[in-house]
Amino acid sequence: MSVCVIGAGLSGLATAHALAQRGVDFVCLDRAPDVGGIWRQPGAGERGPGYLSLHLNTVKRLTGYADFPMPDSYPLYPRHSDVAVYLRRFADWAGIPDRVELSTEVLSVVREYDGTWTVTSRNEGGAPSSRRFAQVVVASGHNTEPALPDTMPPGFESFPGEILHSVDYRDGSDFAGQRVVVVGLGASAVDIASDLSRHAARTVLSVRRGLHIMPKQLFGLPLDEMAEVPWFTEMPFAEQRTLVEKALHTARGKMSDYGLPEPDHPVLSSAATLSDEILSRIRHGGVTPRPAIESVDGSLIRFTDGSTEEADLIVYCTGFRMAFPFLPAGCPVGPQGSVELYRRVVAPDHPGLYFVGLVRPQGSVTRLVEAQSRWVARLAEGAALLPSTDVMRKEISAYLAGIAGRYGNAEGSSIQVDVAPYLRELHEE
Repeated sequence: MSVCVIGAGLSGLATAHALAQRGVDFVCLDRAPDVGGIWRQPGAGERGPGYLSLHLNTVKRLTGYADFPMPDSYPLYPRHSDVAVYLRRFADWAGIPDRVELSTEVLSVVREYDGTWTVTSRNEGGAPSSRRFAQVVVASGHNTEPALPDTMPPGFESFPGEILHSVDYRDGSDFAGQRVVVVGLGASAVDIASDLSRHAARTVLSVRRGLHIMPKQLFGLPLDEMAEVPWFTEMPFAEQRTLVEKALHTARGKMSDYGLPEPDHPVLSSAATLSDEILSRIRHGGVTPRPAIESVDGSLIRFTDGSTEEADLIVYCTGFRMAFPFLPAGCPVGPQGSVELYRRVVAPDHPGLYFVGLVRPQGSVTRLVEAQSRWVARLAEGAALLPSTDVMRKEISAYLAGIAGRYGNAEGSSIQVDVAPYLRELHEE
């Protein structure tokens, strides 16, 4: 009986490759019409995060698969269309396209009395079908459900213009001459604000909470490469933090120097925003920072500091929620709102259910995904064994306690990992 892999993006393709290498039979399902996940450019009428200005924030050497490097002709930080082409080529190179069923949506994953899993899916024809699998690997990522603020500002329903989530944004030229408010300070917010500032009549960046904005390189090294060099990884965490803080202060000063709120947390205690562009766009007058939106009155946007802006468009870059509607209730997100997986991969209460790519590192995810995939393939083959459920639960509790002390208790915090230590854990397995 074979393995079902859900998702044909970077994580799903890595898993498929690892299973194929060990001779494990599998089927890979993806609801999109092509492989590539978030890097695939959505077609007409499709939602997706592949806006035209999207580039990697991690270097090609570490973002490409170890056995199939990205081409030398690619720049250090390839654009999304380059990554999409690369992932299709990887699938062909790995010999797995015949095992990938596209335009196939997974409806439910249910464990049966005999320990097997029934996966019910629906293809383009619309008719559901069910198949039995020995094991299931969920590799569909965590950017699944666009998130808007729980409470929208008073009067937002009176806004006569367009309100978008970043998932629906494509290109700044679509809004040439308009007055735009971008909400957020994460990667998509700074990318989209920078992109819009070259086309829009006015671009405002509304920021509720301060984040650390870091350049893509420090000390002449890309950040994800720096995270792996021995002189950095061998430092105690406190020394790492001090070093990065001093480097950031030298490179760009304080966030308040740019009209942005100061972060309420130390560097490396939350996901940082990587951008070589947004601070420059602010300094050049292309982007105007404002605090959170307080209220909306027609096209007039009022901010919490009392300032106002007329706007034709609001783009909410407020992230995504993890959603796995096809899985058993309470898996993988437990009752406390944290992802509860042994070594960030194994669901201890659901034997035979694994997750690949449900991690958020400070750096490239690919090496982690490949290590997870190799371990999962060994588990699927029976070449590796898991400890008892109690041992796995204890590891999860200890991990989440450490994460809470550093990052807090938010859902997204529970999937934060440090690249080098986490790779060591997986290699031990």
